[in-house]
Amino acid sequence: EIKENNMARKKTKTKELSLEDVLWNCRVALRGIGSTEKNRDAVIGLVFLKFAGDKFEKRHAELKEEYPDLPDKVMEKPSFYNSENVFYLNEHDRWNYIVENASSNKIAIIIDEAMADIEKENPSLKGALPQNLYASLGAQNRDIKALIDEVNKISQERFNEQDLIGRVYEYFLRIYAAAGTKEDGEFYTPASVVKLIAELIEPYKGTVYDPCCGSGGMFVQSMKFVENHHGNKKEISVLGQEKNPSTWRLCKMNLAVRGISNNLGEKADSTFTNDLHKDKKVDYIMANPPFNLKNWRGKDELLDDPRFKGYGDGVMPPVANANYAWITHIISKLDVNHGIAGFLLSNGALDADGDEYKIRKSIIDDDRVEAIIVLPRNMFYTTNISVTLWIINMNKKACQKNGKKYRNRDNEILFMDLRSWDKNTEEIAIDKKKRKKKTVLDDEQIKKAKLIYNSWQLEDGSYKDIPELCKSVYLEEIVNKNYNLAPSNYIDFINHDKDIDIDKSMSEIMKNIDISLREEQKTVSLLKQAIEEFN
Repeated sequence: EIKENNMARKKTKTKELSLEDVLWNCRVALRGIGSTEKNRDAVIGLVFLKFAGDKFEKRHAELKEEYPDLPDKVMEKPSFYNSENVFYLNEHDRWNYIVENASSNKIAIIIDEAMADIEKENPSLKGALPQNLYASLGAQNRDIKALIDEVNKISQERFNEQDLIGRVYEYFLRIYAAAGTKEDGEFYTPASVVKLIAELIEPYKGTVYDPCCGSGGMFVQSMKFVENHHGNKKEISVLGQEKNPSTWRLCKMNLAVRGISNNLGEKADSTFTNDLHKDKKVDYIMANPPFNLKNWRGKDELLDDPRFKGYGDGVMPPVANANYAWITHIISKLDVNHGIAGFLLSNGALDADGDEYKIRKSIIDDDRVEAIIVLPRNMFYTTNISVTLWIINMNKKACQKNGKKYRNRDNEILFMDLRSWDKNTEEIAIDKKKRKKKTVLDDEQIKKAKLIYNSWQLEDGSYKDIPELCKSVYLEEIVNKNYNLAPSNYIDFINHDKDIDIDKSMSEIMKNIDISLREEQKTVSLLKQAIEEFN
């Protein structure tokens, strides 16, 4: 009886495990074995097998129900699965088989063979899955079994999550980025920042491109944006490139397990020295390039590359810093009639001198910059500095798009300073003792930033400059400030030494805006009434 009670308690405890508990246990299963990168790839690789296996089994059950008389051999045709965006898995590649053989002393080899086999059966996964990884981990069989047992607990039945795949992948990508070095962290952009970019540039329809796509967060958020705004995901195509081979594989897996078709080129390679999507023009660009990347080209390399030409005789982005190489590359990729880009750079790019100044001057004179938005500090895993979101728009003229009427914004730039939006934080457990706190933008803040940006763009005239937050500036003033794009040069400052209640002031400003709008509407109504009476 005591034994039965103990077993009951254990079962109850297992049932009470949260998803975060299970994911934490996955992380620690291989702790102390091999490199962080190898452990990351081993965990995420098994998670991929689990989700791919679940999708396969679900489709297999659907086929049995739909065609009860269909012979098993016919039901094993890959086309039955591929047509529903499900990867075909041979019997020895399926998750159930991995679980059944978890105690085998050959389990590492079994997993490695499954990875190779799945790539062979599914050409779209070519190069995406880790190869010969598990046998080379240096892990004991019991360690791999422990990891399999934990991954096996991640199921829709157990955790009734609307987007379980997304939640699990987001957790691992975020946590391994936070735990790694500067270079390790470059494969991940914080989700709230990516969401902000998507909400501002609104990638409803067309091609979304990321020249340094990391683990694919920009593409995932593009699809989420379309879903959240009731668009059609089939009208968005994904184009990307990534230099780091292991990150390129992570991206392929991340997109594949979510069912997002993509073109990331046939291999990992440098966007600068080997552009895999040469001469292609795109509708949207979302990017978080490595900040202040050094030695992006050799001293005499790419001097005649058209992407970097047209900014003055002999003018080139400097070898010592790739910030303006990213800007000019991005502009070269945008559709000249309507392309829009949202990308992140270190704040130093706002007022850099030398050839960078000449390039910035040319871009501003050509009226390509639509908005400059400084973000709060400590949002990124690679640095604690504040960085800038640039929005480049190839066409700022009046138009109708996505059901909205846009006014002509020629020779205007919107500046926003969000550095004070730093009160929301999330704590990330690196291990049981070490934790990191990072600033995040919540949905209300993203909504507010979008409202300011859209009100500035649209014809309805609702936009107003707000001290210490936003200001619309004409090109003439920017020229007078020597083409400096730092928002602090333009946004009105409130003297904090005079005991001003900033929150109260902001509230009054927003209230006054609301009152002025109502007064305008009242005046218009009275004028209409007077005209009618006169007639």
